Amino acid sequence: MFAPDLTAQHVVGKDITLEQRALGAYLGLAVGDALGATTEFLTPREIREKYGVHKRICGGGWLHLKSGQVTDDTEMSLALGQSIIENGEVEAKAVAEAFSQWMRSKPVDIGNTVRRGIVHYRNSGETSVPENEFDAGNGACMRSLPVAIAYWNAGWDELVAVSRIQSHITHHNPQADAGTEALLQMLRMTFKSASKQALFDIADGLVESHRAYRFDRRLVENPSGWIVETLQVVFQAFFNHDDFESVLVDVVNRGGDADTTGAIAGMLAGAFYGLDAIPGYWLKALNKDVKAACHSQTYALLELAGKSG
Repeated sequence: MFAPDLTAQHVVGKDITLEQRALGAYLGLAVGDALGATTEFLTPREIREKYGVHKRICGGGWLHLKSGQVTDDTEMSLALGQSIIENGEVEAKAVAEAFSQWMRSKPVDIGNTVRRGIVHYRNSGETSVPENEFDAGNGACMRSLPVAIAYWNAGWDELVAVSRIQSHITHHNPQADAGTEALLQMLRMTFKSASKQALFDIADGLVESHRAYRFDRRLVENPSGWIVETLQVVFQAFFNHDDFESVLVDVVNRGGDADTTGAIAGMLAGAFYGLDAIPGYWLKALNKDVKAACHSQTYALLELAGKSG
């Protein structure tokens, strides 16, 4: 049974700057992606047999990655972030084209729903797929961090609108929208130094409006790509631990879609605990080009947020 004691958790000081939180989120995303890719599609038992407790960025996995290499979670985030920076906003056609160019680069991994959405754009020129009850995957949520950074001080209605512009290029589903928007709200609240209780209240609000997201019943292991299971894992780990490393180790050792649970947990924990909370050995192991891109985009997106705020 999930029963976090938030009053006993480590209280993160408000002296963590916005820049440290945003950088922590972007690098946390990439670190979680690289760490979780190793255990993606394994069961917790298989992970224990092979790694004991998996806590080292070492590559491998079903994609046979190099150590420090990331997957579609980080790559699509960077594609979205670059589009926002170049256009000064989330512009539907520019984002769809950025995703199309990314797919043309023959990425190491791409989800089926993402692929269908990009092909739909290429064939029709439409920047939104039709609403589909079966498209409640986590692919739009996993790449949403650049929106949270660029619009961290925007109004709620604007944040929702731009989130749906980028999401609906590949994922047009109310359940997926709700989960993605809850995460964005949590991220921007961390950028404003919100307490963990305030973030819990957002997650609880998501459960109230979409009961499938309830995360207090059982420990979710071997999560699928369904956004509900993804966020259940992230919430359970984030609210039950009080440091960045413990959150990440928890989610990636549950297996399943571990690169994405790792990426989303990494962005949320990185935003909450700040850049300095990410273990140095994980940052050192991360691909240097990816690390540099996360840095440069973070500052550019924050500058954009400042201009529009």
